[in-house]
Amino acid sequence: MTGARHPFAGGPGLWSWRSLRWKIAALVIAASCGVALAVGGLVHQATANRFQKETRSRTHEALESSVDEYHRNGGVPPRDTAFGPEEIPTELLRRVKDANGVALWYDETQRDGPWLWAAQPVDGGEILGVMMHVGTEERELAALDRTIIKVSGTTLLVIVPLSVLLTELLSRRLRHVARTARRIADGELDARTGKVGHDGDEVTGIAAAVDSMAQSLQQRLLDEQRFTADVAHELRTPLMGLVTSTELLPDGPATELVRDRVRVLRALVEDLLEISRLDAGAEASDARFVPVGSVVEASVTRTGEPVLTTVVDNRQVSTDPRRLDRIIANLVLNAHRHGGGRVEVRVDGPTVVVRDHGPGFPAALLADGPQRFRTGASERGHGHGLGLTIAVGQARVIGASLELANAPDGGAVAVLRLPDGDRPPD
Repeated sequence: MTGARHPFAGGPGLWSWRSLRWKIAALVIAASCGVALAVGGLVHQATANRFQKETRSRTHEALESSVDEYHRNGGVPPRDTAFGPEEIPTELLRRVKDANGVALWYDETQRDGPWLWAAQPVDGGEILGVMMHVGTEERELAALDRTIIKVSGTTLLVIVPLSVLLTELLSRRLRHVARTARRIADGELDARTGKVGHDGDEVTGIAAAVDSMAQSLQQRLLDEQRFTADVAHELRTPLMGLVTSTELLPDGPATELVRDRVRVLRALVEDLLEISRLDAGAEASDARFVPVGSVVEASVTRTGEPVLTTVVDNRQVSTDPRRLDRIIANLVLNAHRHGGGRVEVRVDGPTVVVRDHGPGFPAALLADGPQRFRTGASERGHGHGLGLTIAVGQARVIGASLELANAPDGGAVAVLRLPDGDRPPD
């Protein structure tokens, strides 16, 4: 009613990156990619080590066989071997000399792929070498890498939609709990989340806590409303006797002071009774077509306060004139009592604006709405804080909206917007 923004409102939308569903989905994707990279890297490394070990083993066996054949042939090198510095690469010769024994070297300069060389010294200081083509192993390893990438990609295509779906189910339950909390905060105290999952689930625990909180809050408010109504009713009878007794007192300054305080007490009790009826939902609108400007002018006049009233459009609107009068009177009196400065009322069809030129509404009132028995700020004077509370409640009864704000140039502004859907009969 007061136009205050709800703290739960404006949550992340469906496509917002702040949404829980996308954060969890991103976490699942990152974890899946990490696992795929780790597993793929381990498989690649293990396969590469196996290929390397097998290639080295075959090359050593070929070198040993060639050396044996060299000795059996009386120093004649076998076919498919390299013999001497003219046939053996320089780098391999250097490694054989450094190792003074068998040396290995990968030759990656050939067009047909890498070769693994093995060489060792033989009789007479000569060097015998063999080479083994390892391009097939390299191609197999590359094919394995492609297979790992394809399998990982296919797995992600399955995991990602499933994670988004499961996250959406969780997010939907949380949104249901949040909607229920908003309804409770907006005054619908009988709203409940119900069971939204299995026992032991965290979301179910949150929902149960919200329901328990709503039940406790509703009971406390009902107790408070019942107490307020009981006190007001109990005070009404002795108060009427007190009013009658003051009328029998002889006139004088002391008597007039007593009568004034009794009138204030009587107004307070009547306000309490009205609030109790609003809380109980016992009020109903008696709507009929009335000229809003005329009703507002009459209401302002009855307050007895100096007000600058401007009627731009005296349109007829279907509303309850008694409750409209109550709302306007409370707003005007509140402006004079707590605002100060010049009070202005402007009527433009179904819209009525009441403003003063005082310190304005306090931030707490604008954020939380009017609170009974609280004026919100000492600079706005003292009072029981029931005037605005009653105005908001009566506006709700007649289906109107009451927005409270502060003017840019200072002062409090109350905007009453009446429903204007129907038109009076001709």
